[in-house]
Amino acid sequence: MQLQTAIGIRELKATLSACLARVEAGERLTVTDRGRPIATIVPIDAAPVPDWVQTLIGNRRAQWAGGKPVGMATRVPARGKPASTMVLEDRR
Repeated sequence: MQLQTAIGIRELKATLSACLARVEAGERLTVTDRGRPIATIVPIDAAPVPDWVQTLIGNRRAQWAGGKPVGMATRVPARGKPASTMVLEDRR
């Protein structure tokens, strides 16, 4: 059973980091506006890995160690104008 605590908007704004740490630890926070409940902040469950991703990994068509992508070892040569130049031209 999860503990549920009411917290006012002003207190939430003043102690947001601490409140989020409490939620991360499993506590549910009910946000109130002048004593009236308006929202609930709850911990999220870990999102399951989709089946299609599991299939790609199982077939060795993809791999992932859980970190951020690091990019390619060698750069792919680009032709034409740099993307930044095209964006700037488009904004004019």
